[in-house]
Amino acid sequence: MTVDCAIIGGGPAGMNAALVLGRARRGVILFDDNRPRNAVTRHTHGFLTRDGVTPGELRGLAQRELAAYPSVAVKRQRVTVIQRAVSGFHIGTADGSWYAARKVLLAAGLRETLPQVPNINNYYGRSLFNCPYCDGWELRDRPLIIIADGMNAFTLTRLAYQWSKDLLLCTNGARRTLTDEDLQKLQSRGIRITRQRVVELGGKDGKLEFIRLEDGKRVRATGGFVSPIWQQAAPFGELLGCMTNDQGGIQTDRLGRTSVYGVYAAGDSSVIAPAQAVIAAGEGSKAAIGINADLIQEDF
Repeated sequence: MTVDCAIIGGGPAGMNAALVLGRARRGVILFDDNRPRNAVTRHTHGFLTRDGVTPGELRGLAQRELAAYPSVAVKRQRVTVIQRAVSGFHIGTADGSWYAARKVLLAAGLRETLPQVPNINNYYGRSLFNCPYCDGWELRDRPLIIIADGMNAFTLTRLAYQWSKDLLLCTNGARRTLTDEDLQKLQSRGIRITRQRVVELGGKDGKLEFIRLEDGKRVRATGGFVSPIWQQAAPFGELLGCMTNDQGGIQTDRLGRTSVYGVYAAGDSSVIAPAQAVIAAGEGSKAAIGINADLIQEDF
C-alpha cells in the first residue's frame, strides 16, 4: 500500500505535520527512531500552554493526540534509504522493511557538535545552552560564559546581553571570530573577552560554578551559552539532491517544498536558527498544508 506521505523524524515538526495531515484524512507514516536532538534538554520553553514541560512530556502528549487519527501510523524505526519510485518514493528501514509513499517530508532535524571543551557534555542542557530565547530567562542576571569559536560569536554575545550584563566571551583559541568593530562594541558594554581556551569546567550535578582558562585563571560562571556546529541529522536531503540555504539547511518555499519535486522539509532541517520547538511545530504545519495542496492538485 502507498501512503500519501512518509515523515522522517518524530520531533515537533514531524508530529505537527502528521497531525495536520491526519486531520486532512491523509494516509501518513511517521518514522521516529526516538533519538531527538534535544534529548539533553530538561525543559521546553517559549511554547504557549506548554512552557516548562519536558521534551518527553511534549512528545507523549503529541503521540496520544496522533493516536486519535486512524490514518496516521507511527513506526519506531530508523530510515536508512529513500529511493525515487514511479509513483513517489520507497523508504527502507534498518530492520529491512520497505514502505511506499507519494510524498516525503524530511523533519529529522539537526545534529550538533559542541565546542572542544573538557566535560562540556556534563553541563550542556543543564546550565550551558545554545539558545538565549529558550533558556535565557532561567540564567538572567547571573555571571555567564559565552563559548563561541565561530563567526557568530558577536551575535550570540550581543543577544545574551539582553538577559545578563555579566558576560565573559571566550573564543576558545580562535583568533578571527571578531572584527575590531565587534570588539569595540562589546567592550563598550563592559563585556569581557578572552581568546584563551577553556581547560576546565567546574561544578556539581550539571550546574556550572566556574571555568578555568589555559593561563590557570579561574573565573566564576554559573551558566552560559555555547555555539555548536550544526549538521543535518540525516543525509537524505543531500542524497535526494535538495538545494541548501546559506545556513546549511534544506532550502524550501513558504510551504516546505524543496527543490526536488515531492520532497518537503520542515523544522530544524530547514530553519536552523532559531531552533525552537514552537517554530519547528509551525513549520511542520505549513509543510503539511503544502503537501495536502499538492496532493489535491495531482488528484484533480
